[in-house]
Amino acid sequence: MTTFSEQFPIVFQALNVGFVQTLKLFVVTLVGSIPLGLIICFGSMSRWAPLGFLGRKYFSQGEAITRALENGETVKGRDDAVLTADMARNRARRCKAWGKLLLGFRPISLISRFVVWIIRGTPLMLQLLIIFYIPGYVLANNPWSFPEGRFAAAAVMFVINYACYFSEIYRGGIQGVPVGQQEAGQVLGMTKAQIFRHVTLLQMIKRIVPPMANEVITLVKDTSLARIISFQEVIWAGYAFLKGSHGYSGLIWPLFFTGIYYLIFNGIVSFLLGRLERKLEFFR
Repeated sequence: MTTFSEQFPIVFQALNVGFVQTLKLFVVTLVGSIPLGLIICFGSMSRWAPLGFLGRKYFSQGEAITRALENGETVKGRDDAVLTADMARNRARRCKAWGKLLLGFRPISLISRFVVWIIRGTPLMLQLLIIFYIPGYVLANNPWSFPEGRFAAAAVMFVINYACYFSEIYRGGIQGVPVGQQEAGQVLGMTKAQIFRHVTLLQMIKRIVPPMANEVITLVKDTSLARIISFQEVIWAGYAFLKGSHGYSGLIWPLFFTGIYYLIFNGIVSFLLGRLERKLEFFR
């Protein structure tokens, strides 16, 4: 029976190795998800409508028929046949409906919003299982079979997951900037890129820091979910002593000791984000 003083160096070394893996996953996720979230945000806010020219054509036809009816003019259909008032009104409604439908068909926005809906609507643990195991069933060779495959699979899924959450935070921050300020930039002759960089971006950053800080702290704790695909992060390292690793079996205190790592890590992250928020106070 070994004493606590004999167990501690071995446990501490194993937990440090696991924490390095946790820290690596955290950093890669943060570095990848912040810019990817901005891209998804722009995609969801995209107004590009490839069939917009047809939509405008149909809508203008409907408006023309409505004006003709209001002025008491006759409306002709195909083969120059004069339409009754009811037929003309129905045709105007159909033209306007098709016009709105075609103008509202924005594939980039629809795809971006659909991806965000899927990611936000399913558990991260399930997403990790899908991205790690499903390719092995579909493809001849599992793409995650290399030595760092479990880390790579976890990092890819974490980046996509948190990018979707960050994109919604970005979108709320951008939409929170008064439209009048953007219009003022247009009056001054600024381009859209200049307006975003000099007017919208800095104010958006001020607005998104508190919700982003909450998501970053959640990310610290969510890294423990990667153990579902046997990624050996700090919780895995602590649980290994309960199962019989390193010559020990039934040791439960290393598992509880991992909480200290999370508390210290979250404390540092909260302190840094708090300083960032205070530096942005001048935007009030």
